[in-house]
Amino acid sequence: MSELTQLSPQPLWQIFAKICSIPHPSYHEEALASHILRWAQEKGLHGERDEAGNILLRKPATPGYEKRRPVVLQAHLDMVPQKNSDTIHDFTRDPIQPYIDGDWVKARGTTLGADNGIGMASALAVLADDGVQHGPLEVLLTMTEETGMAGAFGLQPGWLQADILINTDSEEEGEIYMGCAGGVDFKTVLPLEREAVPAGYQVVKLTIKGLKGGHSGGDIHLGLGNANKLLARFLFQHAQALDIRLLDLNGGTLRNAIPREAFATLALPQENTESLNQLAQAYLATIASELAAVEKKLAIAVEDAAADAQALTKSCGDRLIALLNAMPNGVIRMSDDVKGVVETSLNVGVVSMEAGQAHIRCLIRSLIDSGKDEVIGTLTALGRLAGAETAAKGSYPGWKPDANSPVMHLVRETYQKLFNKTPNIQVIHAGLECGLFKKPYPQMDMVSIGPTITGPHSPDEQVHIKSVGQYWTLLTALLKAIPEKN
Repeated sequence: MSELTQLSPQPLWQIFAKICSIPHPSYHEEALASHILRWAQEKGLHGERDEAGNILLRKPATPGYEKRRPVVLQAHLDMVPQKNSDTIHDFTRDPIQPYIDGDWVKARGTTLGADNGIGMASALAVLADDGVQHGPLEVLLTMTEETGMAGAFGLQPGWLQADILINTDSEEEGEIYMGCAGGVDFKTVLPLEREAVPAGYQVVKLTIKGLKGGHSGGDIHLGLGNANKLLARFLFQHAQALDIRLLDLNGGTLRNAIPREAFATLALPQENTESLNQLAQAYLATIASELAAVEKKLAIAVEDAAADAQALTKSCGDRLIALLNAMPNGVIRMSDDVKGVVETSLNVGVVSMEAGQAHIRCLIRSLIDSGKDEVIGTLTALGRLAGAETAAKGSYPGWKPDANSPVMHLVRETYQKLFNKTPNIQVIHAGLECGLFKKPYPQMDMVSIGPTITGPHSPDEQVHIKSVGQYWTLLTALLKAIPEKN
């Protein structure tokens, strides 16, 4: 039995421990979905799925609450699969190993999946706990949110009966979210030309590692290092002087996670290898100083590698390095309308070489469509200059803030009464599914709340235990306070 089951509120933590035991990275949610449907059937709850694979569960109102406005609690089924390089873990087969560390719950060497597993567990715990008072209740669990919001895109009108939606995917206790950024995936594909490694050249592998990584929306303003960009910067500075030929370049694993590691396999004249080592250590000192406030474990390694592949031609390698180095990354613009919130950002998330092509995958986020369009234009122009093909796809809308939202005001009032302090009303730069829900359900009143989670989308992910209790107190009090239908 997991030690988490001894935490309070016990029903929520018991369910979360079970979620951790069932592998559920994006595109591999079926085992968890099947378990939840069986669980619901055992409890006599209505359960069904739509064509997108989303799960909808229903529970009748608590006696005396039948006239309250119906509410849907919403979470997503999948989690981000990220692990430390020295951790052996297959996210499609192995359970997450959560443990308690002081005031926090963490995972051993991997992402925890508190994003959005705690929200999912809270929704299911409400269904399981007959002591929670509520009106007509639905729970919506969406598919594959982390890699493109497929479930939210596929949600059809007329399926939900509720007219209030409480999204559970926020990550800061004491904050109420009433809007979020939209986003779009952007891919750049550069054709590669290869030739034999020149005679007398030594092949080495250059690695940048030890970065914290994190959520490409919620953490983008923290100034964290992006391994892809740091590696490109070094290569651009020194490739010419060292006469480097590039064999392979790859870094990052997800377009919505800030890259923690990047690798370059390269060849250079044997007499230049010592200079490479010296320049790498000098560069490490430089970027360690620049990022000292946020990156404590940054490391660079140079090691011998097998010469079992051809090198890119010099002009092709130079174009790839220049393209990657020129790409913007991080915060593009802060919002004028919502102070302290990022308006537009870009994460250069994944770089890889596949079948004669280099692929660069980015995620653009913005509170405004014109912000997305501007970055798309910049990346398209860079691709054109480099002779690369570019494409933007999977655009999803932001969630426009509604200052007059009745449920937002109710959450604020309820929080004030419970904790004797005023919560912050926020717009989040991360992508929530609420913007997509507005298309099939334009009249739905929405709000997003959650406990404190730090380091999401990285192996440093952790959830604050006390904040989970406060979030549960707020959620259950809010359900009890939902007014009757007009």
